[in-house]
Amino acid sequence: MPQIHNPTAEFYEEQQFRQPWVWLLLLIITVGLAIMFVQGIYIQLYLGQPWGDRPMSDIALLTSATLSFLITAGIALLFYKLRLITIIDPEGIHIQFFPFRRRNISFESITSCKARTYRPIREYGGWGIRFSRKGRAYNVSGNRGVQLELTESMPLLIGSQKSEQLAIVINKHL
Repeated sequence: MPQIHNPTAEFYEEQQFRQPWVWLLLLIITVGLAIMFVQGIYIQLYLGQPWGDRPMSDIALLTSATLSFLITAGIALLFYKLRLITIIDPEGIHIQFFPFRRRNISFESITSCKARTYRPIREYGGWGIRFSRKGRAYNVSGNRGVQLELTESMPLLIGSQKSEQLAIVINKHL
């Protein structure tokens, strides 16, 4: 788990994708693929009958099954590891969408900041690092965040389970 040590941090929040529907969807896909490939491998390799209208070779079937398992396991691991880390220190706001993107925002580039409720799907098309007509958003869950108006770029929304506290800390520096 990424723990960023910052002794001067005035605010620290780490959020993860933990929505049950994400895990249920991944489970359904994984179990569905497993059932399909186990059935295909049983029919083709054990019973010796071709599986499907246009059967693959035995090697291709085993390779496809293995790759499908590795891809779904990799996606599940990625969702498990994804974190939105928000840190505020005297230098500014530091956002890391671990393990991918890191962004630093100086207080001088912020014209306003307010905590607000938003509609993740309607306003930004979902969760993650999102781009829309309304601006950019970094969020992983919920519908609360801090809206930043920036001098040099589009507005930025930082999703937060502690949006009021985050806005207070940012506004102290503006």
